[in-house]
Amino acid sequence: MELRNQPVQGADVVMETEGHIASCATASATRTLRSQSPSACQYVHRTGPGRPSCCPSGPGEEGQGRTLTMHDTRESDNGIVPQKSSNQAQLCLREGVEGRPLTKGNTCQSPAARTQSRGPASRGLGRVRQAAKRDKHLQFTALFHHLTPQLLCESFYALERQAASGVDGVTWDSYKANLGENLRALHARLHQGRYRTQPLRRVFIPKADGTQRPLGIACLEDKIVQQAVVSVLSTIYEGDFLGFSYGFRPGRSPHDALDALAVGLVKQKVWWVLDADIQQFYDTLDRHWLRRFLQHRIGDKRLLRLINKWLEIDIIDDDGQKTKPARGIAQGLVIGPLLSNLYLHYVFDLWSQAWRKKRASGDVIITRFADDIVLGFQYQQEAAHFREE
Repeated sequence: MELRNQPVQGADVVMETEGHIASCATASATRTLRSQSPSACQYVHRTGPGRPSCCPSGPGEEGQGRTLTMHDTRESDNGIVPQKSSNQAQLCLREGVEGRPLTKGNTCQSPAARTQSRGPASRGLGRVRQAAKRDKHLQFTALFHHLTPQLLCESFYALERQAASGVDGVTWDSYKANLGENLRALHARLHQGRYRTQPLRRVFIPKADGTQRPLGIACLEDKIVQQAVVSVLSTIYEGDFLGFSYGFRPGRSPHDALDALAVGLVKQKVWWVLDADIQQFYDTLDRHWLRRFLQHRIGDKRLLRLINKWLEIDIIDDDGQKTKPARGIAQGLVIGPLLSNLYLHYVFDLWSQAWRKKRASGDVIITRFADDIVLGFQYQQEAAHFREE
């Protein structure tokens, strides 16, 4: 460990491993939040202060006249996104960092209305959301019927229209040409047990460090169903996820995570920071534990089997070779970010929250965006203990 005396804009501590994460954590260098030497573990001391008007209907919907907006504005969750003034020299310090009400400038926006799918949804999902809030240990055994033609239509319009096609070559525009019939057929296959996932088409995209990241491109109908399942699961898990989790969640962005970190560094007594990046997180995620985590809240076997199909999905390379990875989640799945957040919620978030409450004597702040984690500590000894554990 190396102590640096120069003042810095944000406190940094690089962390090599996280003992309570199934993957190995490594540091990477950036100009703002990370150490200049990613190869060495060091402490840095901080000084100084368009969807259509109607969608196809069919069997399995809640019924005519029983739909409303996906997240009713009458059911607004508490705001938990820290805010700061980006155009002023000083941060607004009147607000807390995690789990506080919305700032004045954002009170006109309900967090419950800022979702990936912004069209109407059944009252049933609203009741699911309320039940999930009332009982954090409640297991839901009947969720599959919420995959209605209406929700499938909303999910279709929530997809990126210019996204690359999968192995079947079907594009968003070509599917839309016969949307009503396509969605009715998809809905029937889902509820009759005839839905089959298609392999992912693997492509490689360049990374900033010169390496390439494998990306799996799903077929359009798989994307639609995954988006619909995300809408259903989000009604449960958005009430469970902790306030310091920002990655790929409705109404949250990387800027919100940076705002939270900036406010925490200024307002809290934070002098030492652990900066962690989980190496190859998506490739090494333990599916067995992910399935067990899902079963804490999801008891619908049909929905669990559907999710498992995406975990076990085949991948086809450009040369036509088919592979089936034994672990991890394929990057590129629409449902991938939600499953990764769920995994880290149980593996890291709950543990670190308990550690902060029971073990820390000084101030501790936590900010996580997907598999990138930044923690701030008042005392160097506590930062070292957290890193070791």
